[in-house]
Amino acid sequence: MKILANDGISNSGKQVLEKAGFEVLVTKVAQNQLENYINDQNIDAILVRSATQVRQELIEACPSLKLIGRGGVGLDNIDVEFAEDNGLHVINTPEASSSSVAELVFAHLFGMARFLHSSNREMPLEGDTRFKELKKAYANGTELRGKTIGIIGLGKIGQEVAKIALGLGMKVVATDQLIESAPISLEFFNGQKITFTIDTVEKDELLKEADFITLHVPAQDNYIITADDFEKMKTGVGIINTARGGILHEVDLVSAISEGKVQFAGLDVFETEPEPAVQLLMNPEISLTPHIGAGTIEAQERIGVELANQIIALLKN
Repeated sequence: MKILANDGISNSGKQVLEKAGFEVLVTKVAQNQLENYINDQNIDAILVRSATQVRQELIEACPSLKLIGRGGVGLDNIDVEFAEDNGLHVINTPEASSSSVAELVFAHLFGMARFLHSSNREMPLEGDTRFKELKKAYANGTELRGKTIGIIGLGKIGQEVAKIALGLGMKVVATDQLIESAPISLEFFNGQKITFTIDTVEKDELLKEADFITLHVPAQDNYIITADDFEKMKTGVGIINTARGGILHEVDLVSAISEGKVQFAGLDVFETEPEPAVQLLMNPEISLTPHIGAGTIEAQERIGVELANQIIALLKN
């Protein structure tokens, strides 16, 4: 059986598949050439991340496909219902990258709370001539300990965010359309373990209470954060979006920053990805990363092996 890892796969995942007798192709095929390539090579399974789209037209045109795998959590680039209705397996790796995304949330939070985003640009340019002025400008940072973090979406990633926040001594409030309560277990290096229970609240309560807000929901038909929501937040709030572009109204965000309602934002995803709006890229109060939430060595290793084991179970055994 042939597997096309169109957006790549870790070496460990590839080795697991090859050991089981699969042929793994890691050629990057352009979207408009996928149909011909899959049919010419008689591909049995295609593995993608967020770059490749697997829509109904492609599935209909490629009868050899038996499985679609998504390295990551979201499945919004795959027509899942149509695929499953036509007998294809659709798999993903909901837990493999959760801790990586959660750590990126706090990378943005720590950086912006202590002005690292601006300081790392100014120091190389003027650190030798304006050291005292820069020290004064960046000496009014904010500690995370004791603050309240609001988590919108308490799924796997949201729960990993809660773990880090609790470890830092933060108060956690969360909202979720499906989850009413979640146990959050912190495991320590010496084998000790402590479990907290997070009961979710209404969204408006979270908006009013949180010092920092982080988004962890799948792609939506409508924005979940707009101007009306910003109005309900504390003045000086920080916003982080490592989930999906199109859930946070970017124009409203820029307005809220200019008005002083939002102190800073951290964005890993964008509405017009891969060409984010210039008003975001040039805003000094926004910390920016190019959709790297799952982009750690450890996460990619876990994703590859998890996909491989699922494929073996579904197609080989």
